[in-house]
Amino acid sequence: MADELLKDFNPFDIFDAEAARLDRFFSGLDEAGWQRPSRCEGWSVRDVLGHLAGEELYNHACLDGTVQDLLTRLSKAGVSGYNDFNEWSVRQRRNLPVAEVLEEWRVQNGETRRRMRELGPGGLIDTMAGPYPCGRQAFHYDSEYATHADDVGAPVSDAEADDRTLWRVAVGRFVLAEQEAKVQVEQTADEIWAAVGGVTASLSYPEFVEATVGRLPASHGIDPRVVAALRCLA
Repeated sequence: MADELLKDFNPFDIFDAEAARLDRFFSGLDEAGWQRPSRCEGWSVRDVLGHLAGEELYNHACLDGTVQDLLTRLSKAGVSGYNDFNEWSVRQRRNLPVAEVLEEWRVQNGETRRRMRELGPGGLIDTMAGPYPCGRQAFHYDSEYATHADDVGAPVSDAEADDRTLWRVAVGRFVLAEQEAKVQVEQTADEIWAAVGGVTASLSYPEFVEATVGRLPASHGIDPRVVAALRCLA
């Protein structure tokens, strides 16, 4: 039944839209803009680009069916675990010309999006967790790209903001159900009600989205047990 949450959204169109948002933003930055801190602790805007570019190594391995080979190569290079891979990807690109890193990401991600669209929502790809439907994986990428776009301050127009929030709410609810998270979530016309361990909270749609990706500000005032239970994405 969790799939019903996503039936009204095209994951490949969303992936294209969020990639285009980042590309427009990155293409207009000057040196000061690249060095500005992002919402990712310890990372500048440029570091977020380096992360996205490096992540394509994994994305392509998923499509090529070579994830275990990649993990073996990374292990031999002293890289273990998701967070270690992210930091390694950023470090590998910090001393490269930013235009080179931008072009790397642009080309490699363009190939990822093209191949995923061609494979279709039901096609299976290799992942660290085993074979997984391509459409579902695209939704995970959609969330990550939207989150990182917000992390670096890429603009979202008023005309697209509501629809963008709605698909992100749907993805968050889907992933919580997929992970069998120990939190009860109900959606009303304008808010999300969540309950875990006898504690309840009402969140606006944007608050719920930020909770699922671990970006709620410290001043949110929501019980930390609810916040921890809702985090399920990047």
